[in-house]
Amino acid sequence: MRHFKIFILLLAMLPALSSCNYNSLVEQKQGVEQQWAEVQNQYQRRADLIPNLVNTVKGYATHESSTLEKVTQARAAATSVNISADNLNEETMAKFQAAQNQLTGALKSLLAVTEAYPDLKANENFRDLQVQLEGTENRIATARGRYTEAVAGYNTAIKKFPTVIYAGWFGFTPQPQFKADDAAQRAPEVQF
Repeated sequence: MRHFKIFILLLAMLPALSSCNYNSLVEQKQGVEQQWAEVQNQYQRRADLIPNLVNTVKGYATHESSTLEKVTQARAAATSVNISADNLNEETMAKFQAAQNQLTGALKSLLAVTEAYPDLKANENFRDLQVQLEGTENRIATARGRYTEAVAGYNTAIKKFPTVIYAGWFGFTPQPQFKADDAAQRAPEVQF
């Protein structure tokens, strides 16, 4: 008899649960995970280009071994921070961003050093790699933007009433956003 009452109570709650938008939350969560996978895909594309870039530069810029070493180390650090959509949180996102920012800085240093080597800049392989790297940076920005949009929609949905009541029951938690690098907060200094 007791089980029957529980069954009737659950059956009576079913219409109320339909307003919790469970299926919609599942779709939005999947969208966030899909966009995160695309972010990782584009960062991996960049990481895959780096060994070829380093090897091309190495042939011309033999005196820049410390810069090449920093790029190689930064790439290793960035690819070692492997975060799946399942363990995304503020802490893991911060680690991921720090590693990627370190790699970005190392690549900027490498490309700045190459300015001193006209033969390298004229090398077809180097130019092709540089164009691919620029394209990849644009793809990364696009993927991050799409991830940010997906997270904003999802995080908003789980905080709206009445969904907020049910979201916690079903384990829907807020997803972390990318945060701007501290350097991006300061205006660049221009001198004439």
